[in-house]
Amino acid sequence: MEKYVYNNYNGLWYELQGDYYIPCLVLGEADPLPIGMWGRRYLRYIKEHRPVLYNTLLLGGKLNSHIAQIDQQAAARFDLLMKQIAEREGITEGFKEHNQMVWVGRINNIRNRAEEIVNAEIIFS
Repeated sequence: MEKYVYNNYNGLWYELQGDYYIPCLVLGEADPLPIGMWGRRYLRYIKEHRPVLYNTLLLGGKLNSHIAQIDQQAAARFDLLMKQIAEREGITEGFKEHNQMVWVGRINNIRNRAEEIVNAEIIFS
């Protein structure tokens, strides 16, 4: 019997081990990409609410790259929203120098609104 056999039906190579042919499978994505807050939030969401998508990405070896891509998109959108809303409302560094506590309250308000927008547009869609 041959050591390696290729099956045209399913496109897999098989290796002879003892009396049985075992498929030669290779895991993809050896190096996991760094994932931030948004990626972890998205991962938790698809695990709980979209298990078919989660399993498809996991079994296809594309889960980590997909999560990292979503994390980058969400972080970029969040930064842009923070900047745009702060500009529109006139929250500047000069305002921070004059009244720090009001500045902190307004920035926290802007951060919460930006998080809600990113959650609705990217994470939970």
